[in-house]
Amino acid sequence: MKFRYIIIVFLVVSKLSLGQNKKSKADIYFYEYNFTKAIEEYRKEETKWPLTQEQQLKLADSYFQIKDFKNASQLYININKENDTILSTHRVNKMLQSLSKNNQKERVDAFLQSKLHLLSEELFKNYQFNKELLAGGVSSQDFKIENLSINSPQADFSPSFYKDKILFSSSRIASYKKASKSNAEGYLDIYIAKVNSTGEVLNPNPFTGIPEFGYHEATPYYSETLKKLFYIRSNSNGDNMAFNEEGKNSLAIGVFDDTNTFRYLLKDLSTSFYYPHYQVETNRLYFAANFSDSYGGTDLYYVETNNGQIMSRPINLGPKINTPANEIAPYIYNGSLYYASDIFYGFGGMDIYKTNIQADQSYSIPINLGSGINSKSDDFGFIVKNDKTNNLIGYFSSNRAGGKGKDDIYKFSVSDQIGLKTFAIKGRVINSKTRRGVEKALVKLLNNRGSVIREIYTNEDGDYSIELPWQKQITINTSKEGYSSFSVTYNEEGMVEAQKAPLNMGIVALKDLVEEKENKEVIKLNKFYFDKGRSEVTPLIAVELDKVIETIRNFPQLQLRIETHTSSKGYTSTNKKISQKRADAIKFYLLKKGASVSNIVGAIGYGEEQIVNRCVNGAYCLDFLHKQNERTLIVLVK
Repeated sequence: MKFRYIIIVFLVVSKLSLGQNKKSKADIYFYEYNFTKAIEEYRKEETKWPLTQEQQLKLADSYFQIKDFKNASQLYININKENDTILSTHRVNKMLQSLSKNNQKERVDAFLQSKLHLLSEELFKNYQFNKELLAGGVSSQDFKIENLSINSPQADFSPSFYKDKILFSSSRIASYKKASKSNAEGYLDIYIAKVNSTGEVLNPNPFTGIPEFGYHEATPYYSETLKKLFYIRSNSNGDNMAFNEEGKNSLAIGVFDDTNTFRYLLKDLSTSFYYPHYQVETNRLYFAANFSDSYGGTDLYYVETNNGQIMSRPINLGPKINTPANEIAPYIYNGSLYYASDIFYGFGGMDIYKTNIQADQSYSIPINLGSGINSKSDDFGFIVKNDKTNNLIGYFSSNRAGGKGKDDIYKFSVSDQIGLKTFAIKGRVINSKTRRGVEKALVKLLNNRGSVIREIYTNEDGDYSIELPWQKQITINTSKEGYSSFSVTYNEEGMVEAQKAPLNMGIVALKDLVEEKENKEVIKLNKFYFDKGRSEVTPLIAVELDKVIETIRNFPQLQLRIETHTSSKGYTSTNKKISQKRADAIKFYLLKKGASVSNIVGAIGYGEEQIVNRCVNGAYCLDFLHKQNERTLIVLVK
């Protein structure tokens, strides 16, 4: 597979390392990347003695590398059955890739379901999302793709914009390059080519704008702002290659600037760095590396810089981007990060993915760009920009069928945004009274038919984040037991606008709207009084009753009973009649304002029957004590 060529070929293994430790003949072939011969020898050796578990894994890897996915998947599965802890996350991905490519996707689902407790939440969400997005073989959009005339029979890949030209990497042998000891072709070199008005790339030549170097140079990225060229080189001491204790020569990232000086930026004899990309807006240098703490194989990282001078340790982009697979070739354009991954749920080996970079520098779910640009083979090294007509034009690398060489560079153009359209929204569910986030509130998204298509619970701070394939209409609803609900519906135009800022949804807890009085749960209201001997709802009374209407709107299933009381002043029969009129007037107001008859299940005027103090008939009381008995309660019945 060409991904092996692109990355593993960078590791030059000395004869000393191959000859040590008395490896079996099959192991030697394996470490020389001669996987066909390795399989032949492993099969011979297992007739004489049992293969070790490590050799069984290498045999499975060998089948995987030659794309014999039937044998690879069976071996991985058998090894996993014998010891379900021996497969690294990277090899688990190979096993799942093999099953997918062998048309056994149902076994992929079964395995994932059995390992849910071991998988990262991000990986499973990414898988489910892309599975849904790509269901039915959907194509991302109408890409116009052309194979470039500059491609050779060797590997040509990793295009990069350079002023008004294109730089790219190639293994074609330049006259001044030494022959590579790790493969039959030359060391990787950087080439430059012209670009005409239609985006066609012409007249490739070795790039002479950097110091001449006899070993690997590749994957360039030019920063127009810094006037600096970032690229990878073999580790060296002067004119000689530098090896670690195991005899391996890895790759480093260096920079060449307008002072005609090259210097290494990221260098470790035991770690290879690939595909530098500098983002001027954040001053970050992105790259791929095979650090030992990766989530799988090669991961994406960045370092903070000061105009290209490294100012921080490498920072992993995290499990939403990095997986048990290999992630390479980061490229940022118009607020989105594009990269390649050979995660098992893609179309082929390496597929190109896109994730949107949020305002807080987090990432949306990475989405596969679809069969319009990805193939069953390796697709990677994606770059894009606007042409003079404001359409999008770009280039990527692929070893798909019909090419000229081991890897070819392809041109593409498209008139719309790149990638399958998705709807992503995030925000917080807030208690409208306390302004605090509501934990474990249920957030549902419904389509235009009212079917629930996604639901999640908010975290401890009330935050939520949801992403799903594009819909014609979306309704977002949130609720929690004991709380009101919130709902909003967007058409397609509204969905576009809704993604531009967080959607904070306010709900209120019923307990914040009620209190206990006279051993009853009642709506919390400021005390109000009717005019003496009157039952009209005054503006001041209406202000309080409107709070009841708001409560009913938040909790439409509430059943309430209106209870009015008077003091003992005046005749008992008169007090009874006036309190009933007041209860009826409140009921009429509430119904007029939107309450239903199912909400108001009773309206009772008690008159002076339920005095709350000693101010009964015949007792002498001050006016403020009589006032205590004039009251209205809106009681919760259910």
